Amino acid sequence: MKLRLPRWAAVTAALAVLAGAGTWTAVASDDPSPVDRADQVLDVPGARLDTSYFTDGGGGRRPAVLLAHGFGGSKDDVRAQAERLARDGYAVLTWSARGFGASTGRIGLNDPTHEVEDVRKLVDWLARRPEVRLDKDGDPRVGVTGVSYGGAISLLAAGYDPRVDAIAPQMTYWNLADALFPDGVFKKLWAGIFFTTGSATGGPATAVRPPGGQRPGGTDGAAGPDAGDCGRFTPELCALYERVAVAGKPDPAARALLEARSPSAVGDRIKVPTLIVQGQTDSLFPLSHADSMARTIAAGGAPVAVDWIAGGHDGGNRESDRIENRVTAWFDRHLKGDTDADTGPAFRVSRTGGVDSTDGRATLRGATADRYPGLSAGGRTLALDPGRPQSFRNPAGAAPPAVSAVPGIGGGLSQLSSLGVGLSLDFPGQYAAFETKPQSGPLRITGSPTVRVKVTSDSADGSAVLFTKVYDVGPDGQQQVLPAQLVAPVRVEDARQGRTVALTLPAVDHEVEAGHRLRLVLSATDLGYASPAAPATYTVAVESGLTVPTAPAVTTQAAGLPWWVWGLPLAGAVIAAALLLTARRRTSAPAPDPELLSVPLEITGLSKKYAGGDRYSVRDLSFRVEQGQVLGLLGPNGAGKTTTLRMLMGLITPDEGEIRVFGQAIRPGAPVLSRVGAFVEGAGFLPHLSGRENLELYWKATGRPAEDAHLDEALRIANLGGALERAVRTYSQGMRQRLAIAQAMLGLPDLLILDEPTNGLDPPQIREMRDVMIRYAAGGRTVIVSSHLLAEVEQSCTHLVVMDRGRLVQAGPVAEIIGAGDILLVTLGDTVPDPLVEKIGALPGIGGAERSAGGVLVRLDGADATALIGELVRLDVPVTGVGPHRRLEDAFLTLISEGSA
Repeated sequence: MKLRLPRWAAVTAALAVLAGAGTWTAVASDDPSPVDRADQVLDVPGARLDTSYFTDGGGGRRPAVLLAHGFGGSKDDVRAQAERLARDGYAVLTWSARGFGASTGRIGLNDPTHEVEDVRKLVDWLARRPEVRLDKDGDPRVGVTGVSYGGAISLLAAGYDPRVDAIAPQMTYWNLADALFPDGVFKKLWAGIFFTTGSATGGPATAVRPPGGQRPGGTDGAAGPDAGDCGRFTPELCALYERVAVAGKPDPAARALLEARSPSAVGDRIKVPTLIVQGQTDSLFPLSHADSMARTIAAGGAPVAVDWIAGGHDGGNRESDRIENRVTAWFDRHLKGDTDADTGPAFRVSRTGGVDSTDGRATLRGATADRYPGLSAGGRTLALDPGRPQSFRNPAGAAPPAVSAVPGIGGGLSQLSSLGVGLSLDFPGQYAAFETKPQSGPLRITGSPTVRVKVTSDSADGSAVLFTKVYDVGPDGQQQVLPAQLVAPVRVEDARQGRTVALTLPAVDHEVEAGHRLRLVLSATDLGYASPAAPATYTVAVESGLTVPTAPAVTTQAAGLPWWVWGLPLAGAVIAAALLLTARRRTSAPAPDPELLSVPLEITGLSKKYAGGDRYSVRDLSFRVEQGQVLGLLGPNGAGKTTTLRMLMGLITPDEGEIRVFGQAIRPGAPVLSRVGAFVEGAGFLPHLSGRENLELYWKATGRPAEDAHLDEALRIANLGGALERAVRTYSQGMRQRLAIAQAMLGLPDLLILDEPTNGLDPPQIREMRDVMIRYAAGGRTVIVSSHLLAEVEQSCTHLVVMDRGRLVQAGPVAEIIGAGDILLVTLGDTVPDPLVEKIGALPGIGGAERSAGGVLVRLDGADATALIGELVRLDVPVTGVGPHRRLEDAFLTLISEGSA
C-alpha cells in the first residue's frame, strides 16, 4: 500500500511548534569547531605576564585581537569571548594585567611606562606569529577591546602604539581624574572600592570586582611583604589614595598623576576606527566620558560609533551577546576589510520598552541615529518656578547623607526608572528644589540637562559642595524617580558673596510622561561622595530655565512582541507549508518489513553529505538497537552524531541508506514517528505557565486523545514532584531538563532519543537524569542517548555505538567494549606478599603485575584470562575474581585513535 503524508500531519506539526514543543526541535549542527589554546608566560620589565593565545587551527594569516579584562579580574574572565573570536577567524591574545591573576608586578592603573608598554610587547609578540596578518614587517593587523580597565588600555594602546588598527572600548573612562574626582569632588565610595580591590597583598583581589599551561615562577616585580598597606598597587598610587581619602578632596598632584595615565592624555593621537560602548546605569564612568571620547577621536578624523547599553557598573542588563556580536562585526569591517559587515548605526541607545510578564525583567528596544548627537542636541528650555532663594544646611560630619547611586546596587532599578521604579532619598533641610510645570505631552530627554544657578555659602573658606539631580515627578507631586540613579557633584569656590555657575547634570536617556513634571534638586550631601565635614549654610537661586536635550534625530524602533508570540506561529506556518508542498512530490515509502516489526531501530548503509560539498558528515553507517536497551551514541566533535539523530527523527533526508523504526522506513512526517519521543537541545516552554500546563498544552496540540498521554506515568518517571504546579520561569536548569524529558515521554513512546540530556546539570542532577533513563527502559522500552559524559554513559547505558568522522568505529555491549583491553584486575580475598606479586608478573604470557587499591593489576602479553586463573590457582593466590580493568574513557580514546590511524 502506498503511503503519502496526509494533510493533517502538516497541521499537527504546526500545532506542535505553536505549543513550544521541544520534542521535535531540530539540531542546528554538531558542536562548535575546536579552538587551540596555548598558555605561556611573557617576561616584561618588572613583571611576568600570564597569557593565553587562541586560534581555530585553520591555515593562512588572519588579523589579531588583544582582549583585555576588567579591574579585579584576569584573563580567565574573557576566555569565552576569546574562543568565539578565534572561531570567527582571529588570532586572539589574552593576558592578566600586572598585579592580577597569575601575573606578577604591581598595579599602576595603566601606567604608560608599565601596563601600556606591556601591550606594546604583546603586539611585538603577535608580529612574530606566522598565522597573524602583517601590514608590514613588525606591524600586525591588530585590534584591541576590553571592558572597564581593559577598555581604557584599548584606548591607551591606540594612542601610544600606531600599529593598533581598530579598538572597541567598553564601559570605561576617558579621564580617570574626572571619574574619581568629578568637578573637584571626591567620589569616595567608588574610589574606595577601586583601590581596595587591588590592595590585597596575598593575591589579586576578588572580594569586590567592578565589572569588568605554564604558570609564572619566581616573584619578579611582585608586591612582597615590604609593600605594606599598598598591596598590589604601586606605592605612589597607594599614597595618593590615602592622602585624598584623609583630606576628603583631591589635590593637584593627585589629579595630575591620574590624568597622565588616562586616555585623554593621548586623545589627539587616537586615529583608528573606534566603537565606544558605555553604560547608562554607571555612576563610576558615566556617559559624559563616552561623549568626550567620541568628540575627540572623531575630531581626529577616525570613524566612531557610540552605543549606550542599558546596564553599567551599577548593574542592569549589559547586553553582552549583542555587544560581543557588534564588536566582532566592527573588527570584521576594520581589520578583515569586510565591507559587507554590518557594524550598526553611528549611534544606538537601548531603551526600556516595558516589563516582560514572564520573568519580570525590563524589555529593551533600540533607538538609533545616523550620527552621534552628543549630549546637548535639540535643547528645549523648561521654565522653573524660581520662587524665593532657598537656603539649606550641610550638616556636621555630612551625615546623614542623601542617597542616589550605590555602587553595584540598584542597577536593575535604574533600568526601570522610566517605569516609575527607583531608589533615592533626600533629607529635609539639606536640599533646595525647583520644579517645572506639568508636561502637556511626553518628553524624551537624551543627553545632559543644564541650568544656571547662583550659589552662596557661609562656610569658612567660602566654598560649597553640591549634588545636583533632576527627578521625574508624578502627577501627585509625591512619587519621584531619579533617572538612572545618577547625580552630578559640583564644587563652587569663592561663593561668600554669591556666585553664578552653569550646572551640567548627568547624561540620561529618559522619557517624561504627560502630566509629569521635572524637579531640580541641589543637595548638600550624597552617600557616594565626600562632603565637607564642617557645618555650613548654602543658599541657591535659579537664574535660568532647565534646558533638556531631546536629540530629535534619534528614532526608536517599534516595540517588538516576545519572540515566541510571532516566532512560533511563523515557524509553524513555514513547516506546514513545506510539508504540504513536498507531500505531492514525495515518493511512496517502502513497505514495512515484517521481520523488523519488534525492532526499535535498524540503520543500514546510512550516508549524508555536507550541503554543497563532497565531504560526508555520515558515511555507510549501520547498526541495530533492540528493545530494552539503553544505547549510548558516542563520538568526538564532528563525528556525525547530531546528523544521524536528525535523520532518525525525519528532520533531514539521507543521501543513501535506510532507517527503519519498528520495521517502517523513516520519512519526514512518517506515522511511525508517533512512537518516537525526542529531547534535542531543550524544549521551548512558555515560562508563565506551570510545568503541567505546558505538557497538557503540548499534548493537546498533537491532536491525540488526552488519555493516551500517560501524563502521570511520564511525570512519575521524571520525578518533578510539587514543582509541576509552579511557573516554568521559576525552574532550575535541572528541573527544566526533567520537564523536557517528561514532555518527550508523553504517550510513553517505544523509542526515546535524548541528545546531551545532562548539559548544564550539576552532579546530583546528572545522577537523577541517569536514573530517569534507566527507569524508562526498565519497562521494555528503548533509549538512545548522545552524551559527552563518558562516565555517565558507562553507568547508564547497556550498549554503545562509537562513531568517528561519520563512520562506525565499534558497536556492542558496554561490557564487551570496555573489556577489550589487555589489563585485568585480580581481586583477592587477602593480601599477598610482594614476592608472590613478582611471581605473577613473571608467568608465561604475562607482561607484568602490580598492586592496586582493588587487588593486583595484571597485563596480558599472549595469555588469556582462563590461563591466568589456572596459574593463579596453582600459586595458591586467594583469587575472588578476575575482570577487565579499563574505563570507558580509555576504551573510547583507544577506538578513536585506532580509527584515525
